[in-house]
Amino acid sequence: MPNDVIIAQSRIELRDAHDCTDSADTLAIFEALFDALVRRGPDGRFQPALAESWTLSPDARTWTFRLRPGLTFHDGSILDAAAIRFSIERMMRPEIGATLGAPAVWGQYLTGAKVETPDTRTVTVTTVEPTADLLDVLVSGYALPPHAAGQPGFTEHPIGSGAYAIEATTPGEEIRMTANPNWWGGSVANPSLIWRYVAGSTDRAAALLDGGVQIATRIDPSDAEALGLASGTTRVDHIDTTAIIYLLNSASGPFSDPRVRRAVNLAVDGSALVETVLGGAAQPLSGFVSPSHIGSGSDTSGTNHDPDAARALLAEAGFGDGLTLGVDCPTRLPDEAEALTHAVAEQLGAVGITFEVHKVEDRTRYAERVRDKQIHDMCVFDSSPMSTFRVLNEKIDSRNQGSWWQGYRNVEVERLLDRSRITVEDAEREQLHNQCFALLCEDPPWLYLYNHTRVLGLAGEHAGFSMRADGILDVTALPTF
Repeated sequence: MPNDVIIAQSRIELRDAHDCTDSADTLAIFEALFDALVRRGPDGRFQPALAESWTLSPDARTWTFRLRPGLTFHDGSILDAAAIRFSIERMMRPEIGATLGAPAVWGQYLTGAKVETPDTRTVTVTTVEPTADLLDVLVSGYALPPHAAGQPGFTEHPIGSGAYAIEATTPGEEIRMTANPNWWGGSVANPSLIWRYVAGSTDRAAALLDGGVQIATRIDPSDAEALGLASGTTRVDHIDTTAIIYLLNSASGPFSDPRVRRAVNLAVDGSALVETVLGGAAQPLSGFVSPSHIGSGSDTSGTNHDPDAARALLAEAGFGDGLTLGVDCPTRLPDEAEALTHAVAEQLGAVGITFEVHKVEDRTRYAERVRDKQIHDMCVFDSSPMSTFRVLNEKIDSRNQGSWWQGYRNVEVERLLDRSRITVEDAEREQLHNQCFALLCEDPPWLYLYNHTRVLGLAGEHAGFSMRADGILDVTALPTF
């Protein structure tokens, strides 16, 4: 019998399946255990999962999903339209889907929606407003068994319908899973998985090289290089789609002037910054989302490094003699926040900008201050949804004034976003988001910095394996070990 496949991660946790999280480690575990109506394919686009097909009404409000026949949960109970309705309605609850500083993320899109089940294999979801990108939300709507979800102990020993089922857990340390013989996707390459907590990147890489684990996630590129992660292993480089940025206070102060917002973007040399702060272990951002996002666009001319243009814009805005900015900086998330702020201050100093740094050690309190619009002129932050639509809606649309919105307003971007909401054709909607991307390069709401690069290590030679575009480990696509 094949040996267990051990996956070394920096986070091993079981939490509510409908939590809104950007943790790649947590999402990999979720996606091994649970299924949603759709799933992301290798390129990040949606593929059938529990739903074998779906349609969207011309008014972009009513989604009709046709489920695969014979679906079951790990305990053998039936997974039918009623279970999907239960799961989607659960996502609507105000206490569900909270994330750091931002409550009820899913409720923003699902509150008031009508979920109906014309028959046991058909589910319709009718939203209050047109939402042509609703799959960006429903991809996180994992199906849960109505008779078990919410019962004591369910979170610690959940029942899903995914390719793997829980066998045993040691909280925070280890999760053992066995393959689900009734999974709709067929048999998987590896009959059992062990997810093991290994805190440090160096330790995960060393465990892989020593043969203690077969997979090591999120290795820092410097550790992969130092340990010679090559011979007898497979190194898979990929980007983390979470964008590292500074939110800019567009409601008041210098950044209420679009010229100043654009000036700081032109003044920062992203490539040099990545080398200084991370030893090259990141990819400079060219806009408000990563290149892996659908609709990320290709027109990035608005953010090219040009310190002379930055000085001219600052002079036009009345800051030709210099400018001091108040900068909020946490001590973690990102962990390099303080070094980053020091490096950005050095670069902006070349165009006459100085920083007054306000360090905050309590990261939860930091997020609450950002949510409450209590930042100074700018603050270190990140942007994580693997959804161009969600970033636009939750962080940039001034009419929503979402948790992380900081006073920015662009009427043309909002007009394009409104058009995208009612545009049923995927290709047309992608073009609208491309146009938003170009506009947000010319008139940036944030200081765009970078996406971290990561390394996945596999034991053995697996030349054909690659990471999914969203940077989540898909255990159903793993080779045999």
